[in-house]
Amino acid sequence: RDAYILFQRHHAHWLDDYALYQAIRTAHKRRAWCEWPRELRDRHPEALTSAREEYAEVIAQRKFEQFLFFQQWIKLKQYANERNILIFGDIPLFVGYDSADVWAQRKAFLLDKQGQREVVAGVPPDYFSATGQLWGNPHYDWEAMRRNGFQWWKERIRTQFTQFDLLRIDHFRGLEAYWEIPAQAETAAYGRWQTAPGDDLLKALREEFGRLPLVAEDLGIITPEVEAMRDAHGLPGMKVLHFAFGGEADNPYLPHHHIRNTVVYTGTHDNNTTLGWFNELDAKTRNHLFAYLGGKPEQMPELLVRAALASVARLAIIPMQDVLALDGEHRMNRPGVADGCWRWRFRWEQVGPQVAGHYRHLLELYGRTSS
Repeated sequence: RDAYILFQRHHAHWLDDYALYQAIRTAHKRRAWCEWPRELRDRHPEALTSAREEYAEVIAQRKFEQFLFFQQWIKLKQYANERNILIFGDIPLFVGYDSADVWAQRKAFLLDKQGQREVVAGVPPDYFSATGQLWGNPHYDWEAMRRNGFQWWKERIRTQFTQFDLLRIDHFRGLEAYWEIPAQAETAAYGRWQTAPGDDLLKALREEFGRLPLVAEDLGIITPEVEAMRDAHGLPGMKVLHFAFGGEADNPYLPHHHIRNTVVYTGTHDNNTTLGWFNELDAKTRNHLFAYLGGKPEQMPELLVRAALASVARLAIIPMQDVLALDGEHRMNRPGVADGCWRWRFRWEQVGPQVAGHYRHLLELYGRTSS
């Protein structure tokens, strides 16, 4: 009981609003908060007091569920850390519109008086999409956040640091400049670039927490300004080997361009498995890959795994599908596809002594063990 009371006190800055939001949303058949009665939508004090009384049981249940989750997660993290295993988390730059964050902190977002989005997030047209990507997340009111010392961001990061040892900031480039799209636009092609105070935010976070165990997801449209901001704060970026082949020798993802302060991946959760990726390569890219790495087709995906482990990058990430040499049927995620993703699981019997022993050998061979 004492632990539960302490949990509620320590996390009150988000827990109270989250539990209330969930209770009201359930009572209103899970409609978005912008569709609630005006008094609740706009957080009139009397309406909130009444809701807390009416939904007290549901609110208590939601808080207790979060308490149990946090307890279990911290035990898992401790178990891993005791075995020299770090938990690497991933935090999206933006938050969902229909969320407790936006409902409770409307002044931190670019919304009109009715709480509707004025502009939304996305990315501009590129080689892969003629209309860009329209994500629909509300944009931050960065000036309002700057005025209060980025308090919302500090609390968000503080909570994440209790759950993870290392944290990747998705769409890191949006901290330097973001693609702003009118909320009524049908595609992302109608957007424009707007500057963001990412440098000031990172300075504020460093003053609050000291060293920042962050990784910058610096894929996509990366400008010299984004790279300068990343490097000024000593944050490692990413090198994905799936992006390295098929072009010229100046491709920054090729291993000979890697630096120590970076994280190398064979592929990320958004990519196909390495074997699935390889099976779909055109002849030009395959020829470049084998000219660069040597080897034969039957040696994939280990050729790419070895290239990642041999990189000078401080950290190498090998997805479990690549460890197990699985094809595209085992892909984790397909960006832009809502159904059928994030369902893949490995089975412990797949990771037998032979696999474990082989990877122990590779880690020792490339100097990636501590003992």
